[in-house]
Amino acid sequence: MRTARTTRGWSLDALASRSGVSKGMLVLIEQNRTNPSIGTLCRLADALGTTVSNLVETSGTPLARVVRAGEGVCLWRSEHSPGRGVLLVGSEPPSSLEMWDWTMYDGDHYEGEPHTAGTTETVSVVHGSLEIQVADEPLVLHAGDSAVFAADQAHTYQHTGQGELRFVLALAQP
Repeated sequence: MRTARTTRGWSLDALASRSGVSKGMLVLIEQNRTNPSIGTLCRLADALGTTVSNLVETSGTPLARVVRAGEGVCLWRSEHSPGRGVLLVGSEPPSSLEMWDWTMYDGDHYEGEPHTAGTTETVSVVHGSLEIQVADEPLVLHAGDSAVFAADQAHTYQHTGQGELRFVLALAQP
């Protein structure tokens, strides 16, 4: 994040103003003293004109990139189960796409913040049952079901069954 900010010649105050993230939080992130939420990373990526995957990537982007099993970046963890959301891989603008692997357990939920206008999320349930709330519309998906929705508004993911829920998510930003 520091590299993206300084390359643009922005101060911490400028990035805070553009992203809506406090200057104090930016300092903690740049000093690697906190683990920012997905929502915070999304606001920073939007402000910097990049993707979340670029913010968490530690090396340059080669012509082709392979992310081996277990090498994804865990950006969400449940507070009461082994549930997690792992960013597997992402592409660079202008056609930004992120691929996620989510695992949830009984009672787990995630509240997503609105992304930039035109962003979509495509979800496919591998096993279990998932309820997605987009604005005021609930979508219930079971193993083998898929859905796509406008993610430029508030949305939530809720595990509605028992046991393990596993789904993959692709986030596409214009």
